Amino acid sequence: MYQKKLADDIRCPLEYGLEIFGGKWDSRILCVLAASAPMRYSQLRKEMANITDAVLASALKKLQKDGMIARQQYSEIPPRVEYTLTEKGASVIPILQSICHWAGAFYKDDAAHAMKQCQRCDYNA
Repeated sequence: MYQKKLADDIRCPLEYGLEIFGGKWDSRILCVLAASAPMRYSQLRKEMANITDAVLASALKKLQKDGMIARQQYSEIPPRVEYTLTEKGASVIPILQSICHWAGAFYKDDAAHAMKQCQRCDYNA
């Protein structure tokens, strides 16, 4: 198992924020859950489209550990697990939408490959 050689050295709130939701997939997962939570793993996987199972599972575990999402497991057959945003996770959505609006001014629009959540965010507004 991989072990870091150096300890994390987060010295400001911005670094903390980027550590929590600044990863390639983290903000996308949060936006997908904000648009239609609760969601099962298979629904998330379908919405994310180009993410591998291993990466999605790892990102979900990280977001859960960081308190951004909640994982609810139901005692059913077949087993059912649903993911939702926590209060902490929901609080970052307006920030991500602001970033989306800012980026919309500079982003080369590719409507054919846009995520449904980005269309709801209306980043071109």
